[in-house]
Parts: sequence; structure tokens; C-alpha cells
Amino acid sequence: MKPLPKHNKPYTILGVDPGTQYTGYGIIEVYKKELRLLDSGIINLSSIEDHHEKLLSIFKNINFEIQTYKPICMAVEAPFYGKNVQSMLKLGRAQGAAITAAMSCNIDVMEYSPKKIKQSITGNGNASKEQVSAMLASILKVSMQDKKLDETDALGAAVCHYYQASSPLAGIKGGSWESFIKNNPGKIKKI
Repeated sequence: MKPLPKHNKPYTILGVDPGTQYTGYGIIEVYKKELRLLDSGIINLSSIEDHHEKLLSIFKNINFEIQTYKPICMAVEAPFYGKNVQSMLKLGRAQGAAITAAMSCNIDVMEYSPKKIKQSITGNGNASKEQVSAMLASILKVSMQDKKLDETDALGAAVCHYYQASSPLAGIKGGSWESFIKNNPGKIKKI
């Protein structure tokens, strides 16, 4: 994972919650450690019968958001493992369409499990979607009452990425405090 920029210019992060009926997306702007909601919504795929057409719609819509907001990276919610293999395959394809849209625009992509996103936003990996939405309202200082859960899940992925990539461990091979200490001995203060 690349660390986020340290300069004083605003940048954007795209979050995506892929689905075969509804794909959520959210764009946040980061400026001097302040997060602001720029755009979010749902790609409604429920009226499209052909699965390949759904994938094309996801690709085109995510590409449109990328062209409009120029994010520096995309955070995508990884599919959770279920018992229905066909559903998992379709969900994986939806995720792939979103990832392909980002990669075709040279946008870095990071995947986060639903549990990791919930833990990053609320401090509890088992939080409900409603708890995540309420915490996002506080973080982004906007009402989430009119937002669908797929939309808030996408925003959660974007905010999760901001927190993960802003960590002192971001970009460090090994990703542990032990690795950080080993690679940064000058930053250790003995007391």
C-alpha cells in the first residue's frame, strides 16, 4: 500500500461496494487531514437482465466517476464468502469490472474486507451497517439518512483506506510496528 500524499493539496479517494443488483460508490476529498464527501450514489443494475451488460454498466459508471473526480486511488470492498457459489462468482465479476475501470485509468486499487472497513470506521469489526453509517455521518459531517447502505458501504471503504494509508505503518514492508522500528531506528526515543 502506498502512503497518501503529504502535501497541502486536496486529493480524492473513490470507494466502491460492488454488487450485481446495486453497486455503491463514494468519493471523498482529503485536505489537511479533513475528510469531505464530494459525491456518492448507487449504480442500479436491477433492471438489466444480461449479466455481461451489468458488468459493462459498472465499468462505465466507475470510469465516469474517475474521469469526473480524478481520485488518486480506489478502495473496494472485497466480497464476503458465502455458500452460494454462483452468487460469489457474479459478485467477483462485479468487483473485477470496478477494478478494471480503475486500473485502465492507472488508479491504484486496495481491497478491504467488510470486517476491516467496519473496524476502521467504528472500532468494532462486527458493527452493523447502520452503525457504520452513523459513524460516517459524524466523520464526514453530513447526514446519511437519505443514503442507501450500498452507498455508505462504499464511503466506508474510502474512509477505511484513508485511515489505513495514513497510518505510520503504511508503505512499510511487513506492516508491523516491529518492521517500522527496524526500518526507522532514528525515530526511536529512549526514555
